[in-house]
Amino acid sequence: MALDALKTVDIIELMENFIERLRPKEEEVRKEIDYGYNIEGQSIFLLEIRPDWKDPRIIRQFPFAKTTYIKSSDIWKIYWMRANLKWYQYDPKPTVKTLQAFLQIVKDDKYNCFFG
Repeated sequence: MALDALKTVDIIELMENFIERLRPKEEEVRKEIDYGYNIEGQSIFLLEIRPDWKDPRIIRQFPFAKTTYIKSSDIWKIYWMRANLKWYQYDPKPTVKTLQAFLQIVKDDKYNCFFG
């Protein structure tokens, strides 16, 4: 089940503002590394965007953080991607009440799970 339309508008605004603050300011640097997000159903994925190492003409998107909204509990579950490319629950704080709290945890990255 997808997020409802009103909630999605608020989410998009919040995510656009977060990504804009996270992105490199210089256009030249953005060609080498950039950030974005995807909304899929109840989940939001944060993405690292960079050229393929073999063929720089190919742009790859690598998810590094994920949150999933659980409507019945009104919480957001937090996940991080390990080197084996599987999602793991973020044990220091597995759930938060708001999307803003999730974004703050990712930004702070106290345990180096999201940005290494």
